[in-house]
Amino acid sequence: MARLQIPEPGTSPAPHQRRLAVGIDLGTTHSLVASVRSGVAEVLPDEQGRVLLPSVVRYLGGPRTQIGYDAKAAAATDPRNTIVSVKRFMGRGLADVAHADNAPYDFVDAPGMVQMNTAGGVKSPVEVSAEILATLRQRAEDTLGDDLVGAVITVPAYFDDAQRQATKDAARLAGLNVLRLLNEPTAAAIAYGLDNAAEGLYAVYDLGGGTFDISILRLTKGVFEVLAAGGDSALGGDDFDQAIYRWAVEAAGLDIATLTPQDVRSLLDHARTAKEALTDADTATIALTLSAGRKVELSLAREQFTALGASLVQRTIGPMRKALRDAGMGPEDVKGVVLVGGATRMPQVREAVAGFFGREPLVDLDPDQVVALGAAVQANLLAGNQAEGDDWLLLDVIPLSLGVETMGGLVEKIIPRNATIPVARAQEFTTFKDGQTAMAIHVLQGERELASDCRSLARFELRGIPPMTAGAARIRVTYQVDADGLLSVSAQEMHSGVAASIEVKPSYGLADEDISRMLQDSFGSAEQDMRARALREQQVEAERLLVAIDSALQADPELLDADERAHIDTLLADLRQKASGDDQAAIKAATETLSHATDAFAARRMDKSIRAALAGRRVADIDKL
Repeated sequence: MARLQIPEPGTSPAPHQRRLAVGIDLGTTHSLVASVRSGVAEVLPDEQGRVLLPSVVRYLGGPRTQIGYDAKAAAATDPRNTIVSVKRFMGRGLADVAHADNAPYDFVDAPGMVQMNTAGGVKSPVEVSAEILATLRQRAEDTLGDDLVGAVITVPAYFDDAQRQATKDAARLAGLNVLRLLNEPTAAAIAYGLDNAAEGLYAVYDLGGGTFDISILRLTKGVFEVLAAGGDSALGGDDFDQAIYRWAVEAAGLDIATLTPQDVRSLLDHARTAKEALTDADTATIALTLSAGRKVELSLAREQFTALGASLVQRTIGPMRKALRDAGMGPEDVKGVVLVGGATRMPQVREAVAGFFGREPLVDLDPDQVVALGAAVQANLLAGNQAEGDDWLLLDVIPLSLGVETMGGLVEKIIPRNATIPVARAQEFTTFKDGQTAMAIHVLQGERELASDCRSLARFELRGIPPMTAGAARIRVTYQVDADGLLSVSAQEMHSGVAASIEVKPSYGLADEDISRMLQDSFGSAEQDMRARALREQQVEAERLLVAIDSALQADPELLDADERAHIDTLLADLRQKASGDDQAAIKAATETLSHATDAFAARRMDKSIRAALAGRRVADIDKL
């Protein structure tokens, strides 16, 4: 007789008890969704068996939309209403959008992110991305047969706070519970490392449609430790399309000003087709008829294309060097290079990577799928479906330092770049003036020493500080970066407990090449920054002394005779004049001279304070104190 075995709660392997979670690669050109099924990560196809979803949305008017292949097919005939490569607009203002002049859209320069005027109304990149994510969510639920508990969505390692927040907002609009935002190179490393049981130092070279990332990871017995990250948030396969487009316009003798939006989109589509064809062929043909009836027929050789894209490929070399330098490694220390992104199929890219690292890159996994597969593994773990052997650990990093502005416009770095996340660090500061009851907190991102050279993320104020003498207050400023790479900052006065905080959600992203420029500037301007910091610190010290002496002169002017007062006034004026200049040595000398000249005055003030404190007391009482 068969027996019905009832397991203890939580021990049943029944499939219906499995919490469904997915990994989504929201790409510039294509997007994918993947899930762990029967212990294996796999991408989920649509009803026609296609795993890739073109990241294209067409607005038809009202609530009607086309998403994916149907929208892509209409891009050349309805370019204003068909949004392509929307990922490049995430978290960016109009001034920050690369090649905006070549884009066939009706841009609306709204506050915060750029928007597009379409037949369905004005749409933000968040709304467009939500359409793509909702399509992938529906695909996953149809395939898996149940609702999702959550998703891990991948983002470029060099997405800043605004771009990450915009991605999370898009996911929420699409009805997704975001378990985590995961850096794309890290997701690829997870997929490759677990699939191959790899150990050692690996580089992940990710060149997608709109972004480039390089990450250096150490894989050790189930630990994925990101040592350094680099890249360019405004470099991708689309830029190679633009290079071919500009070549075609020049070769055909076309006037850009006379091209219609349909012509621009059609030329860009043919440029992309030619780029993809040159992966395997020696030549590609660009043949189309423009709206005015003019025919364009051009032949592009692979050697020509290599020359057109040489500068773009070269832009990936610098970040690779910086990432290795930050990790304290050289190309020879790297055991393998994992390629990610469809743009890495270009022969010139693979040759550049092989030449830099001195070894052929690893192509065991499909570059288009590897990110989604890694995200699916992470999502499965976060959803609570951990099985025996899944006890691996992920240690990711932030790409740029986070700091606070101090007196003199200097930056005090609280969390350095390539710090492992999640992370929380605190530092104590104090007040500058007597009786100060408020402090402004200015949150900055970047590697330079001056606040003006870094990117401003947020500002807030801590008010209600009890009045105290300068330097007596203890204000602890805490920076916390969560696993998604999003920042929150708090400030608290430790004596009174008064506190203030802010979640950093900037309304726009970094301009093109800003992140790369920040890092480049930090290396190229190290000596200049050192001198600038020393100057500002000396100016702050001078200002502190001026404020203190002015306050003392107002409180006890009777302790100085006329000659002494005139001498101090002369030195005060001299220091003020020198402090406004840029001669650090002169400021330091004037500060020291004034400090020495007021030593006697300070001593008299102390004597006066002691006499006032002891007035009316007997010696016997004083001995008991």
